[in-house]
Amino acid sequence: MDHRLLEIVACPVCKGKLTFDKEQQELVCKLDRLAYPIKEGIPVLLEPEARKISMDEGR
Repeated sequence: MDHRLLEIVACPVCKGKLTFDKEQQELVCKLDRLAYPIKEGIPVLLEPEARKISMDEGR
């Protein structure tokens, strides 16, 4: 994941900062507890495509 992209991309729900989960290949919003997939190198920042993450995962 390009670090420059991480600096400008935001959660589409709350406009908060996203973090990159390299293992899962997802962008994670800890505030909304949503994980957005990265498919073929492209972040899919659509709320219906995001998966809810548990409290344990959001740490």
